[in-house]
Amino acid sequence: MMRRVLGFTTLLTLMFCTLLPSRSSSADEMAPLSVDPQIAAAVAKVSADNLRSIDTRLVGFGTRNLFSEGSTNSKRGVFPARDWIAGQFREIAKSSGGRLSVALDTFMQPKADRIPRAVETSSVIATLKGDDPQRGIIVMSSHYDSRNSDGNDPIKDSPGADDNGSAVSAVIEAARVLAPLHFRATIVFACFDGEEQGLFGSAHYAKSLKDLGVKVEANVNNDIIGASVGHGGEQSPHDVRLFSEALPKDTALRRINQIGSENDSGARELARTLKEIDFAYLPEMNVNLIYRSDRFLRGGDQQSFADQGFSAVRYVEQHENYEHQHQDIRDENGIHYGDQLQYVDFAYLGRVTALNVADVAALASAPPAPVPGISNRELSYDSTLEWAAVPSAASYEIVWRATYEPVWTHARAIGNVTTATIKGLSKDDWIFGLRSVDAAGHKSVAAYPQPIARGS
Repeated sequence: MMRRVLGFTTLLTLMFCTLLPSRSSSADEMAPLSVDPQIAAAVAKVSADNLRSIDTRLVGFGTRNLFSEGSTNSKRGVFPARDWIAGQFREIAKSSGGRLSVALDTFMQPKADRIPRAVETSSVIATLKGDDPQRGIIVMSSHYDSRNSDGNDPIKDSPGADDNGSAVSAVIEAARVLAPLHFRATIVFACFDGEEQGLFGSAHYAKSLKDLGVKVEANVNNDIIGASVGHGGEQSPHDVRLFSEALPKDTALRRINQIGSENDSGARELARTLKEIDFAYLPEMNVNLIYRSDRFLRGGDQQSFADQGFSAVRYVEQHENYEHQHQDIRDENGIHYGDQLQYVDFAYLGRVTALNVADVAALASAPPAPVPGISNRELSYDSTLEWAAVPSAASYEIVWRATYEPVWTHARAIGNVTTATIKGLSKDDWIFGLRSVDAAGHKSVAAYPQPIARGS
């Protein structure tokens, strides 16, 4: 059983106190988030044994390469693996009271530069319906296809135990522990196909959501999350990387430079919130924020969501071992190559899965973020935020940090109001955010305030 810290914090009630212009009051320093007992109980139910069983079954399909289609009755190939994954979700749905539905997102991917022929591509989408129809969706995702040294080779074994059986196992296990519970927002558990050739499955699904006008509040993507030992023997059983991109798609760079929001994209605000959630529920885990969209010139399914303007992040194990990634199984120069089960640390995978459970459950339980503005009507030594009321919010909280700091460092509860002034702190020197808080203490992702111009 993993250690649990179930301390509850009290919302701060200080309002409009005068602060020294050069520093923030220690009374406003960030306190840990409150822990929801229901979410903590779900986190505790994550099973390393279940994760091992799921990943072992996925590896047992021999290959899950996009071109290894396989027949319905086959025991090898990507489609038998897909059907098995869908079957797992359907079994889990029995505990949801009819709220979890399972569907396939299937389409023909045309021939392209990186693929030799058109190929049927099919993702598994399990949707846990939320209680508030006005809310958007939270997507926890992975990809279930695999590859060896040749990304288009459907013949040789491609076990994909870590890349990406580990994350598929996490998504299925998260669905198992969360399906019986109720949340405000809808949670989608997605296992995409065709990631290795070009993010095909996630690109198709994310665009479909955009075209339908579905609001995606967050995409928490998982890819290569199962190994705790790196190439040089580095052991990081309590570290995981969380990638988030800086600039939203089609941004006006001059405007961003003017208001200093280059480090406050939706993805960055989401990443900061997840780190805060993770510390509350699994303080033994170090979630290391990596401020780039993915590893250097590499990519993952979260980028498909970012391309549609949605906030998206990606978990990755701390130290990847390239000998066990995108490799034919072989021994060469005294090194064993191949992405096999013996290199997955299932206790570690359990902790990363538990982070995801806490993340999506906390996001789906919280009220939606407000849409704040920050007054620029006149020159001022203070900072005034204004916003429209959020129906499910009982109060609001202003957060802030110095411009050079990566995460929020200060917070102030301001009650159930729609405007507030922080005395003595200038928007010239500080970055501000605003988040909604419900009666149970659940907090939304912080929203960066846009300027309210003179005359507005």
